[in-house]
Amino acid sequence: MPRPARESVVSNTEIGQRVRDLRHARDLSQGQLAAMLKIPATNVSAIERGIRGLSLQHLVRLAKALEVSPAEILDGHSGNRSRRPASVPMPRRFERIRRLPRTKRRVLYEIIDAFLDKHRSA
Repeated sequence: MPRPARESVVSNTEIGQRVRDLRHARDLSQGQLAAMLKIPATNVSAIERGIRGLSLQHLVRLAKALEVSPAEILDGHSGNRSRRPASVPMPRRFERIRRLPRTKRRVLYEIIDAFLDKHRSA
């Protein structure tokens, strides 16, 4: 006798879109996220397109990599948004700056210094 169809609470497509949005908000490529999860980039692509679902273990690992709660991936809402900014975390920013060629780092530092000089507190 065939099994009745399982009712889906959240579709793979909805989860995939949330994963894509969270990845973009953190300025990560699919390859970078895949490396963090130690899975092929094609798996990240399949998750984001809603072709591949997530096991509970993968949901937890993905949430940790994206620095959100599993609930935010499932329902799109964070229990505490003030704790997790959508911007790139500072350590990741510093690492990206460190990887820049020396001349580009100097230009960036000049821009930062000019900004800070202009907005210096009295």
